[in-house]
Amino acid sequence: MIGDFKGKHILHGNQFSREDLDRVMKVAEEFEGGLERGGTYDILKGKVLATLFFEPSTRTRLSFESAMLSLGGGVTSVASGATSSAAKGESIGDTALTVSQYAHVIVMRHPEIGSAAEAARVAAVPVINAGDGAGQHPTQALLDVYTIRKELGKLDGITVSLVGDLKYGRTVHALVEILSLYDVRLRLVSPGLLRMPSEIVSSLEGRGMEVRETDDLVKAATESDLLYVTRIQKERFSDIKEYEKIKGSYVIDKALLQKAKKDIVIMHPLPRVDEIAAEVDDYKGAAYFRQVRNGVYVRMALLALVLGAR
Repeated sequence: MIGDFKGKHILHGNQFSREDLDRVMKVAEEFEGGLERGGTYDILKGKVLATLFFEPSTRTRLSFESAMLSLGGGVTSVASGATSSAAKGESIGDTALTVSQYAHVIVMRHPEIGSAAEAARVAAVPVINAGDGAGQHPTQALLDVYTIRKELGKLDGITVSLVGDLKYGRTVHALVEILSLYDVRLRLVSPGLLRMPSEIVSSLEGRGMEVRETDDLVKAATESDLLYVTRIQKERFSDIKEYEKIKGSYVIDKALLQKAKKDIVIMHPLPRVDEIAAEVDDYKGAAYFRQVRNGVYVRMALLALVLGAR
């Protein structure tokens, strides 16, 4: 439980209580409403965000930078490990300690699990985990929950199917931690090689969640209010032959939608490859680009909260 967000690190999906989530969503709604009405904010004027991205990113990096600029703050950025002193062998800790001399908050993505926590141990400013390898992506989970509530009108009493790469998918690892705080039924749909780690499943069941694992997407779609689809991540496979065997295992297309529960919502953290057909984009329940926009509001909320402006 975070409680007072000011000065806190945002590292893992298990940090949050329902009260914490309510606060983030309330502030995000405030900013969404303000921006939609054409309003502007300068509550972080004079503050600097440093984005340190040692893995590729479009949505997360740009939405954080857009969020900071929308609050009146400034941004300094490292968009590739090759352009930072990490290429010279500098440790994560030294990088974080150095950058915290230039900025008031750090957002970091790194290929190593636990890298954000390592940075947070020494940084003099709040560190926000923007993805640590196959570990966690808590801010994606927060914007996902915000999106689910907007699309379905509630979080309790729903059935959610997570589809695709559940083994390496840091977005779903963080999301299930947050969903476990609500009365949510989970369907875990994946090939055998990409099943959700057993320790995560056991933990969820231990908290009283109804969790069912399956490889049958059609059946899951008939009983779910929402499909959360993920890309099978080629970059996580050491053996490319294993990737070739299972890529394209699940595809969301109009034929599937005809079999699915009426008004089912489709979400995806993006980027997509071939797991959602372009023909689905005009379906009213296709929420993945609305989901992207929601990321700005939620990240505005987090930046304002950790910097004490809300």
